[in-house]
Amino acid sequence: MLRLVTLACLLLSVPVLGVLGSWLVFDTHSLATLQHQWQTVLPEYVWNSALLAASVGIGVAMVGGGAAAAVSLFEFPLRRVFEWALLLPMAMPAYVLAYAYTDFLQFGGALQGGLRAVAGVEGALWPDVRSLPGAVVLFVLCLYPYVYLLTRTALGERAVPLMEAARLLGAGTMRRVREVALPLARPALAAGVALALMETLADYGVGSYFGLATVTTGIYKAWLVMNDRIAAAQLASVLLAGVALLLWLERRAQRRLRFTASRLGAAHSVEARPFVLHGGQAAIAFGLCALPVLLGFALPVAVLLQLAAQDWLATDAAPQWARFAQWGWTSFHLAASAAVLALMLALALSFGRRLNSGPLLRSAATVVSLGYAVPGAVIAVGILLPLAWWQAVAPDVGAAALVTGTVFGLLYAYLVRFSAVALQSVEAGYARVPASVDETARTLGVSPRRVFVELHAPLLRRSALAAALLVFVDVMKELPATLLLRPFDSDTLAVVAYQLARDERLSEAALPSLAIVVVGLIPVLMLSRAIRAKR
Repeated sequence: MLRLVTLACLLLSVPVLGVLGSWLVFDTHSLATLQHQWQTVLPEYVWNSALLAASVGIGVAMVGGGAAAAVSLFEFPLRRVFEWALLLPMAMPAYVLAYAYTDFLQFGGALQGGLRAVAGVEGALWPDVRSLPGAVVLFVLCLYPYVYLLTRTALGERAVPLMEAARLLGAGTMRRVREVALPLARPALAAGVALALMETLADYGVGSYFGLATVTTGIYKAWLVMNDRIAAAQLASVLLAGVALLLWLERRAQRRLRFTASRLGAAHSVEARPFVLHGGQAAIAFGLCALPVLLGFALPVAVLLQLAAQDWLATDAAPQWARFAQWGWTSFHLAASAAVLALMLALALSFGRRLNSGPLLRSAATVVSLGYAVPGAVIAVGILLPLAWWQAVAPDVGAAALVTGTVFGLLYAYLVRFSAVALQSVEAGYARVPASVDETARTLGVSPRRVFVELHAPLLRRSALAAALLVFVDVMKELPATLLLRPFDSDTLAVVAYQLARDERLSEAALPSLAIVVVGLIPVLMLSRAIRAKR
């Protein structure tokens, strides 16, 4: 079994190896292509991606960090509601947010139309939302929960008692925040920003819909428009290098975060309470928490509901529901299949490491863990490129037909991308199972299979369910890899929403977008419940 698990993990590394292997095919044509990219589009791709990432990083740090500090350190009206409500925008994919705000803010939208009628003007009241600044705002609204969650955890466990001690020593509010809270939150803040930036660089829906020239959109143009797979792979390697740097920074911040926790955990006191705000300060804290929830979740959901109602009244409901049922079923069975396969792989790998924590299995687990940091565009190119080489070398084998445009190839891409999510949840569950359980079973001569079935499986039930649900929701929202690898006769909710929005049929895109949001609420509500249970 251990050999099969290791082999499966090695197969999951093929897309990354395929992308990096594009630099081995470096002939005269490849050199000319690279020179052409550098002279024309590559600097723009890299600059726009870097500018987008830097702006989003600053934005999520300010919004997520500010909201976390407000609910962790201070007491103000509705603070306990905001503790979980600030997580709601995490259920909103960035491309769905883009569709909602485009309809709401565009020249012919309800807001501009009403304001022009009141003001008596004819021109546009503000620039088109489909721009780089507009994309920055949308990414900040849907990705700040990463920073909020980690920073709130860091501050909630140890900042309040230390802030209270600083107050007793005569330090003012701003000094306590600057010299006590910020140093404690810095590692968590950096880890959350790195996660948000990885999601930003991996996005394709917003960049394509807004017409942005980023590295991710360039990968698709090189592959599908220019029909140059080497150029697409080399652009993918540029994106992969940026994501690898962010992953290194995130892991470094996580190590510092654990060190901080071990040093300051003893300072916790159950008697310490958040500082009570009054008047204008309470209003500022309330607005700081209410605005992200309103703009990142409540308003776009209301816009999508209005669009869905318009489409419902304008068309015959029977064919609409028939199409929606087909798209929903395709998304459901793909997400369910990927969730089951990812869970099986995570359970097998975690159990194998439990039995034998040798270097081979540790390396396999590292390979699986890196998959979530790899953007869907890179995975798709990394799968298609080796298949193109295979087909050129052995055209009679026909192995490419098993992966290209098939459910098997799509599930393989999902496993590469999301097995890390299941592995993280299962390993967290195993961390709560004492090693003495296994030692006692071995002493009694119980077989490993029986240990897993009768001892581990009941204890891992909640972790396994959480792992399956998280993978299920992530697959439902996945867009880039699905666009390139899906079978020709099947579309998912994410693909349909993107295609309808691309064709400016936003009212028809509202229903599948709402379905994706509803499914995305499942892990958010679970996470909120788990956080409240720890209090």
